[in-house]
Amino acid sequence: MSRSLRVLVAFGGPSPEHEVSVLTAMQVLAALKETPHAAVPLYIAKNGRWYTGPRFADLAAYTDLSGLIASGTPCSFAHDPDGRTVLRQSIGGRFFSKPVTIPVDAVIPAFHGGDGENGAFQGVCEVFNLPYTSAGVTASAVGMDKRLAKAVCRAYGYPVVEDILIRESDWAADADTLLRQAESLGYPLFVKPVHLGSSIGVNRAHDRESLCRAVEDAFRYDPHLLVEKAVQPLTEINCSVIGTPDQAEASVCEQPLGSGGLLSFADKYQSGDPGKGMASAGRLIPAPVSEAVSEAIRTMAAGIFQALGCSGVVRLDFLMNSETGSVYFNEINTQPGSFSFYLWRHHGIGFPALIERLLHDALHAHRQKNGRVRSYETNLLSEKAVKGMKGLKGTKS
Repeated sequence: MSRSLRVLVAFGGPSPEHEVSVLTAMQVLAALKETPHAAVPLYIAKNGRWYTGPRFADLAAYTDLSGLIASGTPCSFAHDPDGRTVLRQSIGGRFFSKPVTIPVDAVIPAFHGGDGENGAFQGVCEVFNLPYTSAGVTASAVGMDKRLAKAVCRAYGYPVVEDILIRESDWAADADTLLRQAESLGYPLFVKPVHLGSSIGVNRAHDRESLCRAVEDAFRYDPHLLVEKAVQPLTEINCSVIGTPDQAEASVCEQPLGSGGLLSFADKYQSGDPGKGMASAGRLIPAPVSEAVSEAIRTMAAGIFQALGCSGVVRLDFLMNSETGSVYFNEINTQPGSFSFYLWRHHGIGFPALIERLLHDALHAHRQKNGRVRSYETNLLSEKAVKGMKGLKGTKS
């Protein structure tokens, strides 16, 4: 990239995956130090308030979260007199002082779960016309909803495992019927919240008693959950994809290593160096599968990326029956832990270069968007037109 940018790294937020987001953001901030760009941390607390300040770029500072927040500077997006979007800092106790503003050239969302990954924060960036590196509003929302993501895959002919959707209101009204429907899939079953990641709230059920416990646990996080038929014997295969809805490139495949039949939160984030997030989790790269299977998964991953209209870098998780070789789409992570840089490193692309690629694509998409007609000039609100509209109020068809 030819010019230096002021890049906002946004992370945290009200989400059970809050701490995972902090770890990913620290990795992004470290990678940005190896680029010509200036990084500005934007930390969103668990109560939704926004803060900035240099201490938010220091992982050690998060051991005293309340003290860190107390030392931070509240902030928000705003427009300067020239109409440019800035990060406006609220400096307390300085009457008659001019607000401190930081120009923003691009945003790297590093959220996991919650309003940061489901399209809500992306919508804020759209409102303020800011380039950002993740999937857009629609792709983020669909990707965050496991039910909708699987529905899109079904519509495009990509294989998914059988499941049923359970709503909390329906469970309260008639749990027995839902249990029978779930059991018709055949044990063992997996129960998972629809709108969450990092394996939080995901449990395996072997009988009705464990199924009830799993359902109640999942409802702690989400009013909607999926009960899925387990793939047996199971091998999990993941693949990252980078690009745009028009052009997508798939990475090498990996096989994550879990401690049992379920890849847990602990397997993903606590099995290695906790400060490195997903980058230190156990995995085999490349995945020990045939070239034909690997190529089929990579092709499927790129196709699903484009079917959902994704941008940026994502990770798609697949389930493979180890005996038959059948592969099923499991879920998509539109903002994967550690940005899956460890997969791209296998292709000779380091994390700083990956960040550069994401920024380049984000700025290109932003220029394309702003190059199109974004307003439509009419005289609809002229005095004459308004008077005419008033006369329509009493009109009957």
